[in-house]
Amino acid sequence: MNLNQLLKGVECKSCGRVHTCPIEHIYVESDAISHLRDLCKDYTRILLVADENTYLAGGEKTEKSLEGKEITRVIFSGKTILVPNENAIERVKSDLGNNQIIVGIGSGVIQDLCKYVSHFHKIPYIIVATAPSMDGYASNGAAMILKGMKDTVPCGLPKAIIADTQVLKNAPMEMIKAGYGDIVGKLSALNDWKLSRVVNDEYFCQYIYDETYKMIDATIKTAKGLLERDEESIKALSLALMQVGIMMSFATTSRPASGSEHHLSHFFEITGIVHGEEYLPHGVDVAFSTVITQKLREEILKLGSYDRQYIPQRQEYEAIINKLYGVVGSGCIALQDKMKRYVTDRSKIYKEKEREIREILKEVPPSGEILRLLSLASLDISQFEKAYSKEKIENAILYAKDLKDRYTVLWLYYDLLGDKNETYQG
Repeated sequence: MNLNQLLKGVECKSCGRVHTCPIEHIYVESDAISHLRDLCKDYTRILLVADENTYLAGGEKTEKSLEGKEITRVIFSGKTILVPNENAIERVKSDLGNNQIIVGIGSGVIQDLCKYVSHFHKIPYIIVATAPSMDGYASNGAAMILKGMKDTVPCGLPKAIIADTQVLKNAPMEMIKAGYGDIVGKLSALNDWKLSRVVNDEYFCQYIYDETYKMIDATIKTAKGLLERDEESIKALSLALMQVGIMMSFATTSRPASGSEHHLSHFFEITGIVHGEEYLPHGVDVAFSTVITQKLREEILKLGSYDRQYIPQRQEYEAIINKLYGVVGSGCIALQDKMKRYVTDRSKIYKEKEREIREILKEVPPSGEILRLLSLASLDISQFEKAYSKEKIENAILYAKDLKDRYTVLWLYYDLLGDKNETYQG
């Protein structure tokens, strides 16, 4: 089934839902930008959003396809990392005026900004992809940083996605590797989804799980070609990223694509922003974090039993969170108070479901095999280890979970091994 057939929806025999994704068109092909002419034929006034780098990559070709239109341009600096926060939102909003459609040129942050403004101001948008770097193009969530917190905001979907392989193949190699790494990260995310189904009786769809897993297998085969900027390999990676995005829309949650490995990535990003420290591209962080989360599963599998749960002292916990997260620490504490994860007794269900939990944890390839898969695309974990201290990685393992309301293996690890030197309560 091709992507545009998939957009028509699926009556799912697995979970009984009718899965939908109301994107009108997805074009992943050479010279895909030429489709903009027809897609925008009914609009005369267009707000074009990019940064200096993404405009350089696809701006000229995009504007040529929009010849004759009234174009208002919002071009962010390409010299610093663009943060999708209130300031960036306001910059896009301030130029909306009487424009009829937004055309974004870029990848992660640009498309999140366009998606957010499009949704809350009820104006359609089209995204022209400039890098096969992440899976959010076709998802219905915008990854924003609001009030300092990383938040996936439920939003609408683009009218169309333009993935021109002539543009994508020239993306920075680190962004191509990031897309590959983001797909490999689904090994962790899918396992976390299954785990939460057992522990929390969370909604789960085997069809979405299986389709997402197929994209992992398809992507691994492209590794050599990606390093050579082979256009067919770039196309295959882009199709995988788009299909995973569609699966998120089908699930109405990012569960199929985002779990503990993304939480670690978000930890490095948020603490980097708060403390003025550098961090790696999202997909690269996700790739290496997948190795880390798998090592946690391997450690949990070595335990003799799961009939325990560590409960931290409130005062000590708050002090750690506030030190790690600075100005957004109070938001993390409030979120976990709302979720009641620190006061909910899970030891009974861990004991009751131990066999099932163990079987799920065993499904992920060993950490050594994940390292091998990453090495196929020249992703070397020494880059990760040089970027972050041992202490920072350990803090991420224990406290990245506090950024989100989602249950993953990070909670299981914390519950069972949160502090080996204190008494467990269970």
